[in-house]
Amino acid sequence: MSDRAPAGQFLDAAIDLLRRVRDEEADSITAAGTLLADTVESGGRLFAFGAGHSSLAAQDLVYRAGGLALMNLLAVPGVVGVDVMPAPLGSALERVDGLASAVLDSSPLRAGDALLIISLSGRNALPVEMAMNARALGVRVIGVTSVAYASETKSRHTSGTYLKDHCDLVLDSKIAVGDAEITLANVPAPFAPASTVVTSALLQAVMATTAATLADRGLEPPLLRSGNVDGGHDWNSRVMERYRDRIFYRH
Repeated sequence: MSDRAPAGQFLDAAIDLLRRVRDEEADSITAAGTLLADTVESGGRLFAFGAGHSSLAAQDLVYRAGGLALMNLLAVPGVVGVDVMPAPLGSALERVDGLASAVLDSSPLRAGDALLIISLSGRNALPVEMAMNARALGVRVIGVTSVAYASETKSRHTSGTYLKDHCDLVLDSKIAVGDAEITLANVPAPFAPASTVVTSALLQAVMATTAATLADRGLEPPLLRSGNVDGGHDWNSRVMERYRDRIFYRH
């Protein structure tokens, strides 16, 4: 056990993970940002999906000051964060075969779009089938997951595969199995999860790459500004009007 205070232990662990992501995932981040820029430039739409707490990182990309206006949330009722009661029902829904097909069939996703699928473990039926079925539709899929789960846990999908096996690109969050950064002798379970901090930062790095890539091509990135700065609402109204056929959260 470290002699550092738990708060310091957690922050140091999160910083170490962010450094690993920066150093080890740099090429993947560049590739993901380029894929999204290609999608925007070619007229495609952007979507993000996550189940349970993985949905928090997806939601952080949508209608976000400083973010891409074209990013839409692919929401699945009952699995968006902890929006369902009892909360364990959300975990159970992630394991339901066929749910992803029903979601995609009723969604606006189409060939030429891009979908970010965020799942820490990548082992449940919902993210696995979401990736498989989206790619079958001609959607480019970027998976954001902890690759360690594939070697240390058993898949819950009938194929025995994981999210990482069905993506055009994979971003590895480096989170250890169990998602808890601190252990103490007098606490019976490990605690202090870092997946939300690291995954959100990883995705914002991708968004930054996308915006810069579009700018390098001579295209203005469709960015939103904060509504709490003067002129922000007018700016956002213009952006959303210009791209209204590719934005679904305003309808």
